[in-house]
Amino acid sequence: MTDAPIAKPVLDLIILDCPDALALGGFYSELLGWPIEPGADRDWVNLVPPGGGVSPERPDGRPTLAFQRIEDWVTPTWPGGAHPQQVHLDLTVANIDASEPSVLALGARRHQHQPSKDGGFRVYLDPAGHPFCLIQ
Repeated sequence: MTDAPIAKPVLDLIILDCPDALALGGFYSELLGWPIEPGADRDWVNLVPPGGGVSPERPDGRPTLAFQRIEDWVTPTWPGGAHPQQVHLDLTVANIDASEPSVLALGARRHQHQPSKDGGFRVYLDPAGHPFCLIQ
């Protein structure tokens, strides 16, 4: 038996399925200010987080947001419905009202269902229909 420490997994990629990886990757690249990694195409896109992603040379890098094209993509329904969301992103902003115009200009839509009672978050849909929230 060895006393070597157990290696813990490192979160590397958060991958969103979509109908066009380059289009949705472009949306989130503009939204977050993270560049698209060279070699991206309609099938797969990685965004480069500030300081760089996880790699063998950089095990303490930041998780990367990635996008994968799915041929038979079905837009999530939220809340509930036949194709419920499986995951969503929460993005922190200093002021939701001040941030909303630029988010909408990039192609997001404000969802009609807004469950926040105190205005601490607002739900949007990205161009592929994934729900995401701006939170303050």
